[in-house]
Amino acid sequence: MTRRGQSMVLHAVLIAGGLLTLFPLLWMLSASFMSNGESTTFPPHLVPHAATLAQYRALFLRLNIGRAFLSSTIVAATVTVCSVLFGSMAGYAFAKLRFRGREKSFGFLLTAIIVPPQVGMLPLFLLMKTLHLVNTYWGVIIPSMVTVFGIFLIRQFMLSVPQELLEAARIDGAGEFRIYWSVVMPLARPILATLATFMFMSTWNDFMWPLIILSNQSHHTLPVALANLLGEHVLDVELMMSGSVVTVLPVLIVFLILQRYYIAGLMVGSVKG
Repeated sequence: MTRRGQSMVLHAVLIAGGLLTLFPLLWMLSASFMSNGESTTFPPHLVPHAATLAQYRALFLRLNIGRAFLSSTIVAATVTVCSVLFGSMAGYAFAKLRFRGREKSFGFLLTAIIVPPQVGMLPLFLLMKTLHLVNTYWGVIIPSMVTVFGIFLIRQFMLSVPQELLEAARIDGAGEFRIYWSVVMPLARPILATLATFMFMSTWNDFMWPLIILSNQSHHTLPVALANLLGEHVLDVELMMSGSVVTVLPVLIVFLILQRYYIAGLMVGSVKG
């Protein structure tokens, strides 16, 4: 087979794989515009006979899913901003500042990565209860305001920043915070975008911890509210698909906007260990 033929076969396989991967998402989007019971008819069809927004009206007007959307937005946005800010500070300190016990402290910090998150949920819940943060947004936000993964990711990038650049800034009279904010942070945009994308997606899709810490239905995030809808409207396939679209769409938009920076950050962060 010629090189051109091999290229055509490869592209055909990749396109077929892409369509196969996208098919469930396309069906979810299409089913959300179908009328009640239309998605379960036989033979099945992909395109709705008469597109309707009835399912979305039911979600936002009758079932008040907008409140859960607002809760998810508050939690995910706050966690993303805090994790990027605090993670970048810690990553810069572990990479560029010299202090006693730096390497041992960082090595000890990394041991937390091997501990499954589920193991820490009970003591974390008891801690939140002691602090009177159960059933509050802060109870969801505080445990994720800074992560070991974020510190590690940013530290790996910070190691690649030339030390000469920082020394030149110090000679010019810049303090450590000024160097961090004005010199290092602009250079770290790709890795910051990578961490922001990762944290927003993981927080927005998180189900277990919000389910544990938020008992009041008015504080439920979208994944928890959607699970409650599944229990009450298990046969309303079209309603559930519209809820899934509302849940997936913000994550998809954020990823598409930051995709270029996300990939660049992963590539840069893997250069030096």
